[in-house]
Amino acid sequence: MQRIKSEKRVVKEKSFEKALKRLEEIVHQLEEGELSLEESLKIFQEGVNLSKFLTQKLAKAEAKVQKLIKTQQGSYKTEPLDLEKKEEKSV
Repeated sequence: MQRIKSEKRVVKEKSFEKALKRLEEIVHQLEEGELSLEESLKIFQEGVNLSKFLTQKLAKAEAKVQKLIKTQQGSYKTEPLDLEKKEEKSV
């Protein structure tokens, strides 16, 4: 139980870039297939934790991204940037 808490703390202290790089390393190691079952399971779990961390970081960043809209009255307001609508229009 203590080990799991310390692993989560380590994940939270990582930057997005470091976490992504580590996840890429894990994927590469697993694809090579040279690790023992125990080692594979251990780094697989680390990868799952990193994936959750990265997903949360991206969701937070996406929530912060907004677009500036000029209203009919000439003032400005912000609203969430909807990338999905933009992608649908370009397809």
